[in-house]
Amino acid sequence: MRRNVGIGAINKQRLAREKLTQKGNEIAELQLQQVSQQMDVFKKSLEEFAMKYKNEIKKNPEFRARFQVMCSKIGVDPLASSKGFWAQLLGVGDFYYELGVQIVEVCLATRPTNGGIIKMEELVARLGKSSGKTRKDVQPDDVSRAIGKLAVLGDGF
Repeated sequence: MRRNVGIGAINKQRLAREKLTQKGNEIAELQLQQVSQQMDVFKKSLEEFAMKYKNEIKKNPEFRARFQVMCSKIGVDPLASSKGFWAQLLGVGDFYYELGVQIVEVCLATRPTNGGIIKMEELVARLGKSSGKTRKDVQPDDVSRAIGKLAVLGDGF
């Protein structure tokens, strides 16, 4: 009975390890290619969905909120930048930045009476009446997202 000892056995074990490492690398590369292909298909499908429902996303606050939740669950932020891909595709990035400016204007206007701190319901109502036109499409969720975008300006806002 042989015990697999000696230089021949060591070389055989090294060769087996090298073959396993090589096979593992091949499998990892194949999986990476498959995931990359799936992400490309997913991105294309998400883009098609966004284009198909672009007007609905812009005009319907509930649909917009659901779209944002869906995107956040998969790690996509269509509102991350006013100059990004999603903002160009949907035009919603500008919506939140413009809304953020309006929020600051309302808070500054009410500062003498409330120190610039205002209840969400009152803020939404004032935003709905701002700019001389009625904006019924602004919801508390939209206000929260717009305020989140103002965080980059620092503690002063």
